[in-house]
Amino acid sequence: MPRAGNGKRGPDLPSFYANCAFEDRQVIGPMFTREAAVAPRRVSFFASRTLFVGALFALVLTSWQLLVGIQQIETVGDLAWFGAATFQVMAALQLAVAMPFAALLVSSAVALEKDRKTFELLLLTNLTNSDLVLGKLLAGMLVVVVMVAATLPLLMISALLGGVTTAQILRVEGVTLGSSFVAGSLGSTISLWREKTFQSVAMTALAIVLWLIAWEVVAATVPNASWLGHPANVWAMTMSPWQAMQEAARPMFSISGSSLADSDPVLLFLAMSCVWMLLLNGIAILRVRAWNPRQDIVPRAEEEPMNADAAGSEALSSSVNRIHGAGGKVRPVWDNPVLWREMRTWAFGKRVVVIRLAYWLLFFVCAAVAVSQISSGAAPERMIPAEAKPLVTLLVVGLILLNALAVTSLTSERDSRALDLLLVTDLTPKEIVFGKLGGAFYNAKEMVLLPAVLCGYLWGAGAITSENLVFLLVGVAVMNAFAAMLGLHMGINHANSRTAIAMSLGTILFLFLGVATCMRIMLAFTDSFENQFTTFLGFIAGGGVGLYVALNHRTDSAALAIVAGLAPFATFFAITTFLVGNFGSVFLVTVVTYGFATWAMLVPAIDVFDVATGRSSVREE
Repeated sequence: MPRAGNGKRGPDLPSFYANCAFEDRQVIGPMFTREAAVAPRRVSFFASRTLFVGALFALVLTSWQLLVGIQQIETVGDLAWFGAATFQVMAALQLAVAMPFAALLVSSAVALEKDRKTFELLLLTNLTNSDLVLGKLLAGMLVVVVMVAATLPLLMISALLGGVTTAQILRVEGVTLGSSFVAGSLGSTISLWREKTFQSVAMTALAIVLWLIAWEVVAATVPNASWLGHPANVWAMTMSPWQAMQEAARPMFSISGSSLADSDPVLLFLAMSCVWMLLLNGIAILRVRAWNPRQDIVPRAEEEPMNADAAGSEALSSSVNRIHGAGGKVRPVWDNPVLWREMRTWAFGKRVVVIRLAYWLLFFVCAAVAVSQISSGAAPERMIPAEAKPLVTLLVVGLILLNALAVTSLTSERDSRALDLLLVTDLTPKEIVFGKLGGAFYNAKEMVLLPAVLCGYLWGAGAITSENLVFLLVGVAVMNAFAAMLGLHMGINHANSRTAIAMSLGTILFLFLGVATCMRIMLAFTDSFENQFTTFLGFIAGGGVGLYVALNHRTDSAALAIVAGLAPFATFFAITTFLVGNFGSVFLVTVVTYGFATWAMLVPAIDVFDVATGRSSVREE
């Protein structure tokens, strides 16, 4: 390499890697080495960790402003209480962000290779099975690991306030990384097994939700039971990331038991995380070439007599039709062929039935929990009543799956180059957009109808009033429309499928996480919900900027700019009015805000329909 100052220009980074012996620079296989070299060139690699750490720091400042606004800090104990309270909020938020995004990024990375038909090319190289599986896993986990590592200095600084020890911080970081790697391994294994992107994302999301809910039920219903010599609550901490995080955030006052593992369930959880990672990745390494590529069954032609007469020609024609034509009775196509394909064919694969059955299982679990909460007469909680928490879980999972279904319905068309064919036909933008939306609602009908059924049961049991039932049903319908249209909007405006899926699901996840975090901070630090606008102004402004960047990519819509500026204020108002019990105002603000947001995304889609095809540039987003 030429020295600096000799008048010669040194080689750039790509040529540097091209001229070096590639095998000598590998760390964990060529796939991870390539990602580690390319990732620092993307702006998103630095922006993600910067924004996340900045959001956590803003959370600490907001909590401090709330605390000093209601009481005077006089003793060291007040600072220690504040440090412990903010640490527990940050630990829970870090887990809630890292775990689903690890599963999402790894799953979408593998699914994108399959949609673009490049995974089969990787199978033709001299890469081993472990290079393929572990390389894609670690490459997808790179952003999450860096983001979690970036939060460590902030957590260490917060420990200076008191109430938090270094051991607590290290245990929280360990639980977060262990949970993230298990979620990423699960997403990688399912994506290597399944062909369709929606199947991979949906199965991963449902598996994680069922995993968390199952152990929450165990911890809540049979905490004093003993299995294999250990209480049920210890098993829940050992197997559940959420239970392990709550245990890790608590201070360790003493060590009891015959061994350290017996006294600290966090160590047991980390050990079980290693077992799950080895099991999932081991299965994927053993089966990756058996699962891929998928072998299509081609019918064999029956031997026909090659006679020169008409009977022989007719027999030969019949044989050719059986080989090259679709079998079975010809079905008439509707006036909107896009909607017909989404509803009358297996456009999302036949394994979508498994996803529906898994959601039915989740519905029965949530319904059983709701019935037990109502029959036990649990004391009402200030934030969300105990009998309504299963409904919230069912609604959130349903909205996430509906959003994933909408965004993948368009990204899969683009990756398979079928979208180019749709754009040159005489189909109108209305037919394409409404066909995709109709197909998303049809294939997600369980996610739309089953929460309404649970709402009806709560009304029949007297848990909610008739007025609140109407508020719930109409509000859920508006949010379903918003989630579906958001997914289609992101699929239209992002040429990179992985970016589109991440932006779409990320917007939905941050919406729910932002609401839950704000509600928890309000309840933890103050009771004056009406006078907190100034304190949360930074959060509101940051949410507006983030929403503007997400919605206005490739567009210059004044309506979407209004949505980005209005939605955070409206959401904050809805939270405060909900906590004081004014449900009518919550309903009105939610319906107007998110109904207008849905309309603002729908009008450009059916009017302009400017689809990002990704052919103008080969640069990754």
